[in-house]
Amino acid sequence: MQLWHTFLQLGLLASAAIPTSAASVWGFTDATVSVHTKGAGVGSGSKEQIPDNKALSKPVSLGSADTLKVSLITQEGRSAKRAHQVFLLLQDPNTGLDISYPFSVKDNGKSRVELTQKDLPVQFLSVSEPLDARFLVGSFGDSQAYNGAAFKLLVTRDPDVPVPKVEVSRFGKLPEIHHIFKSDPRSPPVVITLAFVGMVLAALPLLAGVVSLVLFSGWLKLDLIAISQWFLLGANVYHLPTALKSAPIPHAVFLGSLLSLEGIFFLYYTSWTLFQILPAVAAVGTVAFISGSRALGEVQGRRLAGLR
Repeated sequence: MQLWHTFLQLGLLASAAIPTSAASVWGFTDATVSVHTKGAGVGSGSKEQIPDNKALSKPVSLGSADTLKVSLITQEGRSAKRAHQVFLLLQDPNTGLDISYPFSVKDNGKSRVELTQKDLPVQFLSVSEPLDARFLVGSFGDSQAYNGAAFKLLVTRDPDVPVPKVEVSRFGKLPEIHHIFKSDPRSPPVVITLAFVGMVLAALPLLAGVVSLVLFSGWLKLDLIAISQWFLLGANVYHLPTALKSAPIPHAVFLGSLLSLEGIFFLYYTSWTLFQILPAVAAVGTVAFISGSRALGEVQGRRLAGLR
């Protein structure tokens, strides 16, 4: 019986140790790196097979007219599977500068990436030693990611073509920018404004004179002129004495409030701002509303009496 318990405990310990020792890791298989020269024809260039999860022994040369193509199949454990992230990492061993290029990955794990010297940073175009190329393979889950050396990449350039200049700092101080804003709107010259104001004011005495002639000089027979001018405006000056006698204060206040509004608008046109005229317009508008309602009530009374 004790021997049976001993074997049972050993079996449980062995079963508990199996998942830890057999934990899957990400890797790759069927990896190849090839270099194709533009315009060299079919079959030109070189192609090397990268050992599974190991680095290529000899460096790969990439010229200015070449295209580097890397393909592989990602594996989780021993089965081909699509990984969430697959990158080709290039690093300068001297400066530590690196850049990564993502693979295009299919559902069956086949991955592929292509690049030329135009895709490389300017700093990599002037290095003399080969760059370290590494494969980064990882995904969700408990499987361990792969980060291992793949090959050496030697960037070769045409000696007659100058190497582009390296930017010292992309985040340094930039030249000062001088903004040119649109000038603020300005009122017309004071002379023009005063000329129009003078013409309007000059018409008022003429209008008052015509009204006086119509009211107090009937022998001039200007009734046709009064009808043609005032009926077009919907006014009847013959009722002015009656209106002022019935409700003098509402009519006078209403007319004064209208003139005050015109004065406020003139001040806004010349010097006042919008926030200055709003309180004044609100106050004068309230007075005009109250007095106007009283004045219109008096007019309605005469209309109901048949006088209009």
